[in-house]
Amino acid sequence: MRTAVLLLLAAATAHAEEAHHHQPRFEPTDLELEDPGVLDLDFQLGPTKSQGPWRLVVPDFEIDLGILPNFELDVDGAWAFEDGTGSVPDNLWISVKLGLLDTHDEDKHDAWALGVQVGPKLPGAPDTSGVGVEGLLLVGRYVDRTHVVLNLGGFWDPAVAGQRPAALEAGLDVDIDLDADGTFSLSAELAGAAYLSGDPAQGAATAGVTWAVNESLDLSLVVLVGFLDGSDQFGLLFGVSPKLKLW
Repeated sequence: MRTAVLLLLAAATAHAEEAHHHQPRFEPTDLELEDPGVLDLDFQLGPTKSQGPWRLVVPDFEIDLGILPNFELDVDGAWAFEDGTGSVPDNLWISVKLGLLDTHDEDKHDAWALGVQVGPKLPGAPDTSGVGVEGLLLVGRYVDRTHVVLNLGGFWDPAVAGQRPAALEAGLDVDIDLDADGTFSLSAELAGAAYLSGDPAQGAATAGVTWAVNESLDLSLVVLVGFLDGSDQFGLLFGVSPKLKLW
């Protein structure tokens, strides 16, 4: 009898840990490639409400370094303080982004673009192990001041409790310049992830405004709303994105 009770308690604890495991949200990316030698640091900070506890993102970060024309190195990750858990990092995605096609015409303000982003995912989240991988196909359409990038891909994450989360991903990244110089712009994202590993599906939308203070600094404010069980319910994120010329 005592053994049975202990087994039930262990199963309940494992189920609770699995239920509280946070899967990072999929964030669609753009096809902007940094010039060689330019380092772009993109940080987002703010509160989000998951299906469970509150999280304070400090920060969600993306670091892009231009290596060659149409080729950059990216590092994506996040760190958060979670109510009842404390400091919680996410897995780290180290990738290369490669521009394959760009039909940009300055006179017509009209273009198509194609690229890929792919690389390993390193274990960083609690109780993870092994190396995963993530890859995206990026299709861009630019008309006048409107930029739209379709993201299609998937990932196979580091293992959690012996199981590897895996999913197919799709999303849209939209940016609309409000003036000819692009000083102010509106941004929006629609993203989803369908898990092949039994985790709850993700679906979320964001909307925000960006202020290009100068050529080396952008500030942004973004509102997040989730609409599927695997997504954060809502959030408010403040973004800071400085650029540095290294060579």
